[in-house]
Amino acid sequence: MKTTKKILFGIALALTCGLAATLKAQNLYVANVESNTIGEYGLDGSTVNGTLISGLDYPSGLAISSNDLFVANTYGGTIGEYTTSGETVNASLITGLGSPEGVAISGNNLFVADALSGTIVEYTTSGATVNASLISGLQGSPEGIAISGNDLFVAEQDGTVGEYTTSGATVNASLISGLDFPVGIAISGTNLFVGNGGNNTIGEYTTSGATVNAALITGLDGPFGIAISGNDLLVANWFSGTIGEYTTSGATINASLISGLNEPSGIAITISSVPSSGPPRFTGISVSGSTLTLTATNGTVGGQYVLLESTNLTLPLNQWKPVLTNNFDSNGNLNLSTNIVNPNNPMVFYILSP
Repeated sequence: MKTTKKILFGIALALTCGLAATLKAQNLYVANVESNTIGEYGLDGSTVNGTLISGLDYPSGLAISSNDLFVANTYGGTIGEYTTSGETVNASLITGLGSPEGVAISGNNLFVADALSGTIVEYTTSGATVNASLISGLQGSPEGIAISGNDLFVAEQDGTVGEYTTSGATVNASLISGLDFPVGIAISGTNLFVGNGGNNTIGEYTTSGATVNAALITGLDGPFGIAISGNDLLVANWFSGTIGEYTTSGATINASLISGLNEPSGIAITISSVPSSGPPRFTGISVSGSTLTLTATNGTVGGQYVLLESTNLTLPLNQWKPVLTNNFDSNGNLNLSTNIVNPNNPMVFYILSP
């Protein structure tokens, strides 16, 4: 195992990983509400299996963890688990929900936006309930959900995106306002992309709530699902039955990359990877007050990392405190800002571990 360290203003960070991975292939999974199916496609628009999974009940939200695909059945009030090859693991992994819409995963935890009850519910990816009302009282009908580090962003139909911690604390319930029926939501680094179903646009904001471009992409047709692959933005257009491909800068690559779908809603991207030489490495580290910001590259594509903390460098690694769990992005990169630094500590050590 190879480790790199850097000391910065009383903060010590170590990146500890095994082999990195490079991109081999990516596939796009699309939830078709009208046909109650999940289709699988290549990112070049080719069809792998248009009816990979069938017999669902108004599938709205999708999330992928490793080789597992989690599907929110809005009418059935359930979350089903399948493999990315289409095999059923548990079609009723989670039951008793009111109207599950958005799904997001952080580590081994599964977060569900229940539009009917106005709550965000937390489970393990094994289906155990962690907190049935992690966030409650959401009056605007929570639809889309996305996670960055310890922050959870929720798009509500009333025109807002709220920010919460994954522990359920409110950061800013109206981080972004004035939207028009926001449903789809996705994060790339410190940028947040929101699909407005009312005015058929994709807006770009920072994860701090600042507007980058409220009309980054226009002329869509019910952009209810968003997924990001590197610098590409994939958009599910409900009414036209298409998936459009754009850059994260807003340029059109192919507005009809995939067509002939049946009210596409949730979309998610999975990654197959192969080992490659070279360990992950830091590309940037900074501390501002209580905020630790770090970037890294050459990580395992889509792979999980855990940030560990200790005030004693000599402690065995299994005694370090885990402070957050997340995943490298689709290019094996990491861009993380999190409020975990106590400026009163003369020295704190952090390890980024697989």
